[in-house]
Amino acid sequence: QVQLVESGGGLVQAGGSLTLSCVASGRTFSDDAMGWFRQAPGKEREFVAAISRDGGSAYFADSVKGRFTISRDNRKNTVYLQMNSLKPEDKGVNYCAAHYGNGNYYYIVSRRQNYDYWGQGTQVTVSS
Repeated sequence: QVQLVESGGGLVQAGGSLTLSCVASGRTFSDDAMGWFRQAPGKEREFVAAISRDGGSAYFADSVKGRFTISRDNRKNTVYLQMNSLKPEDKGVNYCAAHYGNGNYYYIVSRRQNYDYWGQGTQVTVSS
């Protein structure tokens, strides 16, 4: 069984930055591609970013492309989401998720149905 724990959320002004972290345990971290999703009140959970299990490929939603960076450190069992130039529409609960696969295709890692485990989420609030 895999456990994912997110941290790093908080309140930030528009234009500011935050870095989210997700620590995995229970299964070899390097076996999984990792993704980030977010959910605002009253909206569906949406794809934000993903990274392949070897760290060689990264994918981003159009809404965050050029502003966010995803990375992983397999020695620390941790995936990061660096969020820059934050906008009010970036607000929501951000969830870390693990996909048991290579994670080398956007059409796979961008769909929440393809993830096997989810963290509890961390709140991000962006003020105008």
